[in-house]
Amino acid sequence: MSTSRPATGSSPRGTSRTASPRPGSGTGGTRNANPSSPRGSGGGRSRPAAGAVRPAGGRGPVRGGGSPPRPRTGVTTRGRPGDPGRRQRWIMVLAVLVLTVFVGRLVQVQIFQGPALAARAQEERITSSVEVAHRGDIVDANGRVLATSVDRYTISADTLAIQSFQGGQRVDAATGRAVQDGALGIAQLLAPILDEQPAELAAKLNGDDRYVILQRNAVPEVQRAIAKLDLQAYVRTELTSRRTYPAGVVAGTLVGYVDRDQVGQGGLERAYEDVLAGTDGKVVFERGRDGVQIPNSEQESTPAVPGGDVVLTIDADVQWKAEELIDDAVSKSGSAYGIAVVQDVRDGTVLAVADSGDVDPNDRSTSAVANGSRAVKDVFEPGSTGKVITMAAALEEGYWAPDSQFEVPYRFTTPNGESFKDSHEHPLQRLTLAGVLAHSSNTGTVQIGEKIPLDVRHDYLGKFGFGQQTGLGLPGESAGIVPSEQTLANDSRTPYTILFGQGVAVNAMQATQVFSTVANGGVRVEPSLVAGTRDAEGTFSAADAPTETRVVSEKTADSVMRMMESVVGEEGTAANARVPGYRVAGKTGTAQMWLPGGGTTYMASFIGVAPADDPRYTVSVFLRSPQSSIYGGVVAAPVFSDLMGYTLQKMDVPPSTTPADPYDLTW
Repeated sequence: MSTSRPATGSSPRGTSRTASPRPGSGTGGTRNANPSSPRGSGGGRSRPAAGAVRPAGGRGPVRGGGSPPRPRTGVTTRGRPGDPGRRQRWIMVLAVLVLTVFVGRLVQVQIFQGPALAARAQEERITSSVEVAHRGDIVDANGRVLATSVDRYTISADTLAIQSFQGGQRVDAATGRAVQDGALGIAQLLAPILDEQPAELAAKLNGDDRYVILQRNAVPEVQRAIAKLDLQAYVRTELTSRRTYPAGVVAGTLVGYVDRDQVGQGGLERAYEDVLAGTDGKVVFERGRDGVQIPNSEQESTPAVPGGDVVLTIDADVQWKAEELIDDAVSKSGSAYGIAVVQDVRDGTVLAVADSGDVDPNDRSTSAVANGSRAVKDVFEPGSTGKVITMAAALEEGYWAPDSQFEVPYRFTTPNGESFKDSHEHPLQRLTLAGVLAHSSNTGTVQIGEKIPLDVRHDYLGKFGFGQQTGLGLPGESAGIVPSEQTLANDSRTPYTILFGQGVAVNAMQATQVFSTVANGGVRVEPSLVAGTRDAEGTFSAADAPTETRVVSEKTADSVMRMMESVVGEEGTAANARVPGYRVAGKTGTAQMWLPGGGTTYMASFIGVAPADDPRYTVSVFLRSPQSSIYGGVVAAPVFSDLMGYTLQKMDVPPSTTPADPYDLTW
């Protein structure tokens, strides 16, 4: 839009649009029709011709005179200057609105959501750590440690946090190079300490897991080296515990083992878990982003309660000797396995429970440590060692005397038609009751037992502990097998076979207990492996007194002891069981064992007591499936002699001072 000045003498100055020339009209006094034409070529301003009059509305010149044009109305004019006050009012309104939003949000966060957000933030800062309770030790009667716990550490990493690790000014001590960022940098620092390749370790550290275990059972030296790296925000070292067995194979099967969580899973470790375990402690605290506890922050702690020590009656030296001798006997005789037990007849305490085969709880490459002790787990027919019960019952109930006379054939048939024979063919023998035991005659024992009522035979098996738990408390213990009275009443053969140790099944500890009862004047004392416990302060608490049960009178027990001395005499079956300087009383056993898949094998045994004149210890030896000989007097008696001799000397038991006074064996 352009303006044109009115002609001289026209109406007052006004503003109007210049009219476009009509077609065919001249160009004087009007704008050029082509607005793009340059000025001076008819496109600029020009005065209207003299005397020309603008048309009404200012749309162009009008020929002739007339009234001056009136100013146009509704025509846009230049805008008035802005109103600062109005602008300020709008700005203030906007500011108030924004401020109101912020204040509202602040009120919402601090007043309505404040407690919840604060609690959530604190929850994210709070962490806890477990203070592992020290597991108690297992020690022998002399304080020698058989099982103990040592401090170890579990090394773990937060791979998500490691992604933000900055090597900064750190230098790799191994290479002298700058430490990289992220997983590679952490791997550079940790690899030499954990004895790993940096590349392999870096692969473990890549990821977004918050807890990745890098190493278990790390020694304290490794933990201290990691602590010096100041990597608490990325790598953690958690105190754990590792069970170790300093005595190795000595009492390995007996002691048992623990699992990864330090929970007893076998042997005494499992049997006395409640004493050994203790109670873990707990520490709850607030930590910052670097994983370090916030100073002066709230902390709650529950101290750990260490477990107690278990003090055994086992003597590690006697245990070691028993294991050595039984392993040697298994090797020489070609036996499948062997068992040896040493028990103090006075109080029932057990000095050794040995299984053949080296079992080291420190070695988990095999499952041997989990098998348990055969001394309580495996059951078998006691064989001729069971004849001692028959002799004790016959004397105690007054059916026979030690010098009672019997005609003993090789084969004997009972009134109900059952036939029995001895282990060796022989002519008719005239033997006393003592002679029947010394010669280990089956046919003579059946004749003795015929006079004993069926219920009395069954009753004495129970009195001597058959069919019952021994009280040792070892996992996997079998109570054995004793036929019921009803079974005996309906069976024509078993009532006789139980008289000489067949038709019943016992474990090695039960068989040993029979001889300890006789040696203890006829009183059965519950066997025990634990003398007591000791707490963290060193206070010793003795185990409960064992249960005592009188089985036979002292007179009967003394008579049976004199009879068993003849077994080791010149006419007996166990001359190999003698111990120089000591009187020995005992009994051989050769028990036939039926195999699950068919066929039979044998358990050869010898159980004896010494000194016979002042009984102190019972030693039993069992060899399953011996190849060199099936007779206990040949393969088991020599092992007894060595083990009993060692035990008596180790315990400073004085030699016998009075000679033996055996009964007559024949008539």
